[in-house]
Amino acid sequence: MQNPFKALGDINNLRKQAKQMQQDLAAEEIKIERGDIVVIISGDQKIKHFSVQGITSDDAVAALNEAIKKSQEIAAKKLQTMMGGAGGLGNMLGQ
Repeated sequence: MQNPFKALGDINNLRKQAKQMQQDLAAEEIKIERGDIVVIISGDQKIKHFSVQGITSDDAVAALNEAIKKSQEIAAKKLQTMMGGAGGLGNMLGQ
């Protein structure tokens, strides 16, 4: 007979690892410069800076971040469907 509490411990460890990975990704920054366009994005896919010809726009950054978030939500739903609608790893990890 398996110990049901061991599975809970395993899930808890996965949650901790996922949370640490998210924090590590958020701390990473990628800077791309193409001509007079500059984009700085974090490893967790949040736009930190966006400028064209040295001009920045908080609205442009907000719109880009909203688009990224929506694309992530669509991808998560498709993944959840592929996994049989069981909630997937995201639900186990409390996301």
